[in-house]
Amino acid sequence: MRRRTIRSIAPALVLGLAVAEAADPSPARLRKAIDPIVARPEFASAFWGIEVRSLTSGRTLYERNAEKAFRPASNMKLVTTAAALDAFGPDARIRTTVETAGRLDTLGRILGDIYLVGRGDPNLSARFTPGRPAAAFEAMADALVSGGVRRIEGRVIGHEGAFTGGRRGSDWAWEDLAWGYGTEVSALSFADNLVEVTLKPGERVGDPAVLETVPRHGCLVVSSSVTTTQAAPPGSGAPAEEDETVSLLREPGSNDARLAGHVPVGGGWDGRLAVNDPALCAARVFADALEARGIRVMAGASTSSAPLPPDTRVLATHDSPSMAEIVRVVNKKSQNLHAEMLLRLVGLKVRGEGSAEKGHEAVAKLAKRLGVPDEGFGLSDGSGLAPTDLLTPRGLVSLLVAMDRHPEAAAFRDSLPIAGVDGTLEKRMKGTAAEGRVVAKTGTTGLANSLAGYVTTDRGERLAFAIVVNNHAGKSREAVAAIDAVATALGNAR
Repeated sequence: MRRRTIRSIAPALVLGLAVAEAADPSPARLRKAIDPIVARPEFASAFWGIEVRSLTSGRTLYERNAEKAFRPASNMKLVTTAAALDAFGPDARIRTTVETAGRLDTLGRILGDIYLVGRGDPNLSARFTPGRPAAAFEAMADALVSGGVRRIEGRVIGHEGAFTGGRRGSDWAWEDLAWGYGTEVSALSFADNLVEVTLKPGERVGDPAVLETVPRHGCLVVSSSVTTTQAAPPGSGAPAEEDETVSLLREPGSNDARLAGHVPVGGGWDGRLAVNDPALCAARVFADALEARGIRVMAGASTSSAPLPPDTRVLATHDSPSMAEIVRVVNKKSQNLHAEMLLRLVGLKVRGEGSAEKGHEAVAKLAKRLGVPDEGFGLSDGSGLAPTDLLTPRGLVSLLVAMDRHPEAAAFRDSLPIAGVDGTLEKRMKGTAAEGRVVAKTGTTGLANSLAGYVTTDRGERLAFAIVVNNHAGKSREAVAAIDAVATALGNAR
């Protein structure tokens, strides 16, 4: 009986597979469309890696160096966010608390320190409360006022003990560490651990430029000797002073930043500067919020990673956006700090330690469970900023295929930028077959460009793909244009 059943079903299985393969885009046509793009003269010394796989049949439709290791740039965030959704699910939230072991007396005094306890919420910022970066701290300060607190006899301590290990990603370059894309990683992070700086021209030539910072104080000391210069008349071709020239002078590990140079009338300059010791920044901003509501803080702000006193009690709480929303920010905006925080959160959840090393162990465990080949993988951080990160196109595509079948597939796909619509792909591939049909993570660092995600073809077939180019010594925009041309070819595939 069992044999007869197998014989009766097997032809249907074969027929189903044949139909699926017939629906796949033609590998020969894909080679004809893609090969000339990667063979352009400007890429003669570059190294390309590509894999395209059908999500229906599982067939590989195109590959080039797919098993080789490449620097993935921010495609590393696909690995980190997949691990976060797998570990936490899309609805999880991260709680920040205010706690104390001190007694609240009848005079409204807390007789001791209070702890602002960070547990890895990356969105203690204005991202979900526009114009109010300290909104979470203000709400918790209000809770203390409602609880009868009028004075803190001790300190506000920014507690960051949920994460261990270094605050910097492994192998990050020194020049990255001063800027907002290379900020320190802390379990207590505020406003993306950066200060937004703007310089506007003064009223007259020679006047000091107008300096503004957000947050205004408590996190970074910014000084400026930037002056105002004359803008060149339109169409004059004058070379010198019409462009702003601003330089940053800052010692590694210092929170003193000096700006020098000039900005022209009608011009300006803006930059994002990384904060050293972000937990202290957060504690100071929270202390300011308390003072603004009439709660005196007598002993200032400090930080700690030591275990909390055993008898602490919670005075106020703040819950993060959902994990699905956190992951959307990481992938849509390519947010490095948030990816690094997620890596450590995954380590804490899966391996019991909030470190990058334990996060990587959790990622390896996930890859094994999902059947993702990790030969050639070299994980140095969670964001892709490290030049020693390595992934293979085959591994990336295998991850994408596995996540397309994962219980959290919808949250993962929804986190990816949409070509010509939003995120880091908002201005790319507009007016092409890829617009609205490619959902993918971008990646750009020195000598590395990448794009990996999903595409729905002109005929409605769904494909997973990874495109990586390393060691292109020309302009990055040339590599980006070629990658977009390959993605567009996939959208046109028949």
